[in-house]
Amino acid sequence: MKSLTRVSVVAGTAASAVLLLSAVPAFAHVSVSPEGVAAKGGYATVNFKVPNERDNASTTKLEITFPADQPLASVMTQPIPGWKAKVTKTKLKKPIEIHGEKIDEAVSKVTWTADGKGVEPGTFQKFPLSLGQLPEDADQMVFKALQTYSNKEVVRWIEPQQKGQEEPEFPAPALALSAADDHHGGAASDDKDAADDKAEAKSDGKEESASDGDSSDTTARTLGIVGIVVGAAGVAFGVLAGRRRSS
Repeated sequence: MKSLTRVSVVAGTAASAVLLLSAVPAFAHVSVSPEGVAAKGGYATVNFKVPNERDNASTTKLEITFPADQPLASVMTQPIPGWKAKVTKTKLKKPIEIHGEKIDEAVSKVTWTADGKGVEPGTFQKFPLSLGQLPEDADQMVFKALQTYSNKEVVRWIEPQQKGQEEPEFPAPALALSAADDHHGGAASDDKDAADDKAEAKSDGKEESASDGDSSDTTARTLGIVGIVVGAAGVAFGVLAGRRRSS
């Protein structure tokens, strides 16, 4: 009986633990994702998604810090109702060249500050940015995000994901970069289709021209034959008429 009682207690405790763990919500975190494709060496529009994880406070500020070793010359914000955006630039130790132009400064941080209610409990907000040119020699860009609540609490999403390890407690937003061919694939396909259509149209034109030529030749030949027949008939009629007069 005692053994059964102990087994029951252990089983009950384990079941309670499972229920307790399943009841704990899986906390979301600040993340970044592209609209479409973020290709190496190209430009992309990305969204930083910020969920509110508090029941008694709103998110009133978001700071996104850019990786210093992957400078971007072009970073543009999109107006968001209820928010003010500030772009901070930093001088580069080594200028970069884009489209033949040397750039000696790059965006180091973008800060959004709410001038209204902010991101309220139970909601999330997307913060879009236009970025370029993206790195050509990297598979991702890792940003650092600071999320400030109305109660002055600051959550630092700055821990990079280590390969082969579990996700950290406060992971930094990471933007995956695709191969450059993926970025130009659609355009290349469109160009190929256009070239094929052009070649097909040209071929059709040649066939139509050849067909028209054949038709013209046939008509000319037919008219020539008819003319010969009519001429021969006329000669025969003239000869016959002359014989009748002479008789």
